[in-house]
Amino acid sequence: MKKIHLLLLKSFIRPFIVTLLIVMFVLLMLFLFKYIDDLIGKGFQWYIILELMMYNSATNVAMALPLSVLLSSIMTYGSLGENYELVAIKSAGISLRRAMYPMMIVVLVLSIAAFAFSDYMLPVANLKYYSLLYDARKQKSADLLPENIFSNRFPGYSIRVKRKDPDGQTLRDIMIYSKGKLETNQVVTFAKSGLMYRTKDDLYLVLKLYDGVRYEEDAGDEGYRPRQQLRRFRFKETEQKLSLEDFTIHRTDENEFRNASAMMNLRQLQHYIDSANKEVDSNVNVNYSLISPYIKYTTVPAKSANIKKPIPADSIKITTVSEKANVFNNALSEVHQIQDVLKNRTDRHKETSKSIRRYVMEYQKKFTLGAACIVLFLIGAPLGAIIRKGGLGLPVVVSVIFFLIYYIIGTIGEKSAKEGDLSPLIGAWIAIAVLFPIGLFLTYKAATDSALFDADIYKRFFKRFSLRKTKAV
Repeated sequence: MKKIHLLLLKSFIRPFIVTLLIVMFVLLMLFLFKYIDDLIGKGFQWYIILELMMYNSATNVAMALPLSVLLSSIMTYGSLGENYELVAIKSAGISLRRAMYPMMIVVLVLSIAAFAFSDYMLPVANLKYYSLLYDARKQKSADLLPENIFSNRFPGYSIRVKRKDPDGQTLRDIMIYSKGKLETNQVVTFAKSGLMYRTKDDLYLVLKLYDGVRYEEDAGDEGYRPRQQLRRFRFKETEQKLSLEDFTIHRTDENEFRNASAMMNLRQLQHYIDSANKEVDSNVNVNYSLISPYIKYTTVPAKSANIKKPIPADSIKITTVSEKANVFNNALSEVHQIQDVLKNRTDRHKETSKSIRRYVMEYQKKFTLGAACIVLFLIGAPLGAIIRKGGLGLPVVVSVIFFLIYYIIGTIGEKSAKEGDLSPLIGAWIAIAVLFPIGLFLTYKAATDSALFDADIYKRFFKRFSLRKTKAV
């Protein structure tokens, strides 16, 4: 029995690791394709891109792990069925359920590890990833001096380069406008050619200019004429040093992102949900105290120390049109006052309720990741035993279909819960609730050796059905 368990474990672990790496690589490529325009051409150091890819890989575990469990379980039991190893196991008196026990233990361990990862490591990875991605997308392009365009990317300068050589560093026909003390373009520099390079510390961009002339305008001695003097300098070679401070990545304080739901663990999410619920309850009490003074007639009790006998409403006589108009105008003004008081508070209540639903969804997603691994294993293992096909052919197609069903249902439930159409608890678990009975059904069919995907059975069934129909005619 132990040898059979070791055989099953060895057959499962290798395809699981391979499929996990493949899925992580595919998701990483999707990330690069999505943000390639925000990352390329900005002069990032190689370790910035590598760090961003590493954090993105950590955030993709929530999608890659369930798909890897599903695909590897189908491949494992499909390969065992294709090589008649499952037949040998059953002939030895071991049922499919007993053969699934060691695999079930491994999947349970994976689900517990997935829960720990989503609670402790995933919030940190999300915080690092989204903060770094925000700074990277905000970074200016490293193409500092495009051709035939006046570039204003350096404060106080406007630079135009007519043409660049293929090496990207040699410049032709350069024109530089620089601002003087009066914050106007008082200095103009022309050069036939130049060389552009960065300093070793990447703090400055140096423009080495050749064969040019510089014109400077100054206010002169009197000071009230801004362009009284004009000086001209001819040069064979000169240098212009420009600061690159605005073109180096500046990290935003990570504390500005910590209030997002994806950056919190269970304890922090529960604390926020409790605080938000208390705020909603207190706002309801405040709203009642704000509205009650405007409801004048219903707040007077039937017996009061000040009013011995309340005046019946039907005893008030309104005869003239002006009196009726005054009554309606007063009532309308009071309604407008109540609407003005409640408008901002209503919008705040809606935003707070939406935030509560979003945080409750994130709280439940910590548990659904591990549950998804178990449910998808209950689907994948019996499916592999039924279809009896290993490798990356039919198992990939079947696993992708079931994973798409899981992902689409989960996405619809999550969006509906965030909009308030569903309870956050239902929205988080609806995909698991739909697929779990399917997993139990497939497990039962595989345990009873049902030929669920045998095409010949369905052909014979439709053939008999068509023969009965012809006889009836």
